[in-house]
Amino acid sequence: MTPDDPVGELRGYDLNLLVVFATLMRERNVTRTAEQLHMSQAAVSAALGRLRKLFDDPLFTRAPGGMAPTARAHRLHAPVRRGLDSLKIAIAGEPAFDPARSGTVFRLGMSDDVEALLLPALITQVTDASPDSSVFCLQANRMTVAGLLETGQVEVGVTAAAAWGPEIHSRTLFASRYACLHDPRALGRRGPLTRAEFVSLPHVMISADGTRGIVDDVLDSENLTRRRIASTAHFAMVPLLLASTPAIATMPRHAAEVFAARYGLEATEPPVALPQFTVSALWHRSNSDDPRVRWLVGQLAALAARLVPEPPG
Repeated sequence: MTPDDPVGELRGYDLNLLVVFATLMRERNVTRTAEQLHMSQAAVSAALGRLRKLFDDPLFTRAPGGMAPTARAHRLHAPVRRGLDSLKIAIAGEPAFDPARSGTVFRLGMSDDVEALLLPALITQVTDASPDSSVFCLQANRMTVAGLLETGQVEVGVTAAAAWGPEIHSRTLFASRYACLHDPRALGRRGPLTRAEFVSLPHVMISADGTRGIVDDVLDSENLTRRRIASTAHFAMVPLLLASTPAIATMPRHAAEVFAARYGLEATEPPVALPQFTVSALWHRSNSDDPRVRWLVGQLAALAARLVPEPPG
């Protein structure tokens, strides 16, 4: 064996352990992993013990409902998954995906403003075309989605555009902008807000870290501040908060219009200049040839074209 002989270096390892590892990463549960691999739970536990010794790391710790991967497991997941996928293609050829006859679990990463617009119709669209498939969503935003794609926790992300590295491929789905949202019953008024009203009225802020939002950046540039009476990390909480509070919220228009129609709220144009942005579907370069990923991205693009047919002016 020569030092640069990768095949020779693998002879001392049981590659079946990597199959167990990849399945544990997907299922996060020993029982379900055993069922998926047609193994006993004892055999899966033994394989996990060998994996822990091999990588000198616990890899998984106990968590409510199953097991939580360690940081080392997350780092290992993407290269292990890519290696197994390459081996599968080398042995069985390029995989095929016939939506009508094949079933899969599509794992997406989206923030709940995008979920509000796309997810209800996406579930219907996917399950109508592929009855044995399902759609699972993880919470994600433009700062976290790349990590979820790189570790294989999701196959596709949908989020506002940002500067992605060469490993992340993307397809623009639609353009959006911001809107003000309020409950006309709680606020006692209808119609667009004046600039003075916007600054003086109480605000419900949507912020991942509870510190500030894009509205604060815009107002700061004009030496203005707003009165923030609450903050939430979840767009879906806003309609509940506005129904009980005479306040306003500023959020992406694609979500504001969904909430306005569903909860009897009103979405109006902000009286301050807020930027437009695009929302894109993202996937890791290693999944570019996966027919399931290509099909799902196509479904998302068709759905976005139907739900947001024209870029906002």
